[in-house]
Amino acid sequence: MNYLSGLINLVTSLVISTIIIYAINFIAGFAGADYSFTNGEVFVMWILMAILVNNCFRK
Repeated sequence: MNYLSGLINLVTSLVISTIIIYAINFIAGFAGADYSFTNGEVFVMWILMAILVNNCFRK
């Protein structure tokens, strides 16, 4: 059962991190910024944001 809950936490944190990254980019677009990310930059941000979200779940 630990594997299932770990997998659910992983998928949830990856989905939430994707939403957060695109929300920040969307809001910055309204402020006049034009960000373009390479695939590698998006991957690193996605993983780091997922780690942050996962750590917030534990508290």
